[in-house]
Amino acid sequence: MQEEQAKNPLNSGARVGIGIDFGTSNSVAAIYDGSAVHLVQLEEHSPVMPSATYVDSDFQIETGQAAIERYIQSNTGRKVELSAEVLGEGRSTTGQIGDRGLPEEASTEMIYGQSFVDAGQTGRLFRGIKRLLGRSDAPRLMVFDRPFRLVALVTPLLVRIKKCLLALFSKMGLDASDSNHACIGHPVNFEGSEGGRNQQALALLSEAYGYAEFTNQSFYPEPIAAALSYLHSHPTATGEFLLAVDFGGGTLDLCILHKQQDDFEVTATHGIGLGGDHIDQLMFRELLFPLLGKGERWRRAGEDREIETVFPFEDYEDLLLNWAISYMLNQNRYTTPLKQRIEFGDEAAEKFQRLYDLIKNNYSYLVFQCLKDLKATLSSETVARLDIPELDIEIDVAREQFESMISGVLEQLDQAIDDVLVKANMDSSRIQLVIRTGGSSLIPAVKGLLDSKFPNKVIEHDPFTSVAAGLAIAEYQGLGTPHYEGPVTAS
Repeated sequence: MQEEQAKNPLNSGARVGIGIDFGTSNSVAAIYDGSAVHLVQLEEHSPVMPSATYVDSDFQIETGQAAIERYIQSNTGRKVELSAEVLGEGRSTTGQIGDRGLPEEASTEMIYGQSFVDAGQTGRLFRGIKRLLGRSDAPRLMVFDRPFRLVALVTPLLVRIKKCLLALFSKMGLDASDSNHACIGHPVNFEGSEGGRNQQALALLSEAYGYAEFTNQSFYPEPIAAALSYLHSHPTATGEFLLAVDFGGGTLDLCILHKQQDDFEVTATHGIGLGGDHIDQLMFRELLFPLLGKGERWRRAGEDREIETVFPFEDYEDLLLNWAISYMLNQNRYTTPLKQRIEFGDEAAEKFQRLYDLIKNNYSYLVFQCLKDLKATLSSETVARLDIPELDIEIDVAREQFESMISGVLEQLDQAIDDVLVKANMDSSRIQLVIRTGGSSLIPAVKGLLDSKFPNKVIEHDPFTSVAAGLAIAEYQGLGTPHYEGPVTAS
């Protein structure tokens, strides 16, 4: 590593290191000037920006928190009216010769397919695009009548980061022409099951960064960047082997480093698609589905007798759990059965009224924010209140109950730690220091699991900004690698 540092022109003091952590849920950027890390102000009052892109019907784009607010405003109370999209014309007769020896007139009819148009839609919101970068089955997303490549949805976020970066350059008295470089963070493994998904995802990221005028690029694994940030902040940290656990919104990434004096080498890395967004969906299922009518029965008139079945709540589940597209529930096919069930007037009708109100007012994002607040409160309190007055919901949730909900997540975390130790060919006793970072690492049960496996060895380090800081340091020290080696056809 020291030899690489000596070759890097950044060490001459003529440049600074730039690190960009484009995350599943949030993005952060940082500058390292050789002595201190400076976070880039991406939102008005925060260096942390939601990784959200909103495209309106005129193809004007907003990013970050403004994108989310625009989406909520444009869909609140809006009824969705879908119509089948005309795909073309086709002949309904052949125009063949008739009985009298004269050609019959060939008539045509419109052909409708499985594509549908939401005529009242004013815009589309995209969040979590990072999850799709390694998947070949989702190469393009439709925005109104125009297919958007994933790169086109990522680029506006990076352009905004570049603009904010230039503002910090000006404030620091740096040359704006020297802002065309960056160290780009990436998970150990992108989500997906296809072979070559990491290379595909890195190629798409490289292209998007290029459009944002970050033409001099290097790449660095996110958990190693978090560890590098810690080692910079604590240069006297002791311990020969260090484990970094980066548990964020979309992925869980781990790495084991071998520290030797002022240098280190990577012993093993591991990553899986597991994060805070998965936990939020679990909470929605466990806490709110029963209050919205899941499991309740439904009686209605049939042709010759009354029919009683379980209400088809499963038809609503996927859209409820994905708030960015939950406005699609505001269609007659979903709201009419709810109205019929509410009219029945029993005790369960109140639950279906909640579901109806949630759909009509597009409260899914509000609900998820309340769940995130609940999760955060349970990190410091043993009991917290889930209060959603818009839906007349007010319940107390104990930390013990929450931990029971996420028991499967904790099992996956435990297994991931064992897997990275196996890759390193060592047991837990050889780890002298565990660096815990990422928003999901703040959950007490996660802390408890790590403390039980590594007693008195676990420390917390800048959960939301450590990766960006480490990436900036990595670029300054010349540690990034040019993973991208050429174009990829699937994009």
